[in-house]
Formats: sequence, structure tokens, C-alpha cells
Amino acid sequence: MSDTLTGGCLCGAIRYRYDGALGAAFNCHCSICRRSAGAPFLARMTLNSAELAFDKGAPKYRHSSADGRRGFCPDCGTQLFFVFDGEPELIYSTVASHDRPNQTPPRVDLYARDRLAWVVRDPALGHFDEMPPDWPL
Repeated sequence: MSDTLTGGCLCGAIRYRYDGALGAAFNCHCSICRRSAGAPFLARMTLNSAELAFDKGAPKYRHSSADGRRGFCPDCGTQLFFVFDGEPELIYSTVASHDRPNQTPPRVDLYARDRLAWVVRDPALGHFDEMPPDWPL
């Protein structure tokens, strides 16, 4: 599936555009994503980093774990991206920062073993306790 995906931060300081093939959308339940977003889980989508362009501004990146960094707006703090240091060709966008988030629904729950007890599992989604070895699916 390929379509132009656009998005940005809450304050409008950063606007991005993606013209490549859309990757897998997923909900991440790991404790680091939860804490970084201040939310019970974080919906993300894999994208080819070479196809991502910024029409306005650029994110600031900060290491949030030993193997990856998060990109966010330095003005309003909106989390936009995650990049694993060992996989710079992939960038994980936050689905909620897309202009049309309903067009990119999650297909799977990752790190489901860390899901908060009060978050109801959607039986229509795939379910993985960790990152599958053949990720992205």
C-alpha cells in the first residue's frame, strides 16, 4: 500500500510527508513507550526513513533506551518518531501524529505481555508478547 502520508506535531512547528510504501501499524505496550507517551500504549507505523521528508521544522532526537532514540518537537514535546540504532533504514512514526490516523489502523499488539491489566485486548489484532523475530511483518 502506498499513499502520501502527512502529519506533524501539536503546535505546527513540524510538518512531515511520507511518499513510500506504508509499513505495519501496531500498538506497542512496552513500558518505555507507555512512559514516553504518558499513555497506556503507543500506536506506531513502520516507514522507510529514506522516503520521509520535512516540510517544516525537524524533530529533536533523544536516546530513550540503550538501542533507540525518539524524535519529538522541541517546542511542544509531541513525540513523532522512534529509530532503532541498528536499523536506521526504518523509522517508526506515531500514528496519532498522522493527519489521517484512521487511515492507518494497527494490525497487531506488540509487547503484549506488558499490557496494563485494564487495557482490553482487541481480539481482531494479532498478539505478540515480544517483538516478532521476522519484524516488520
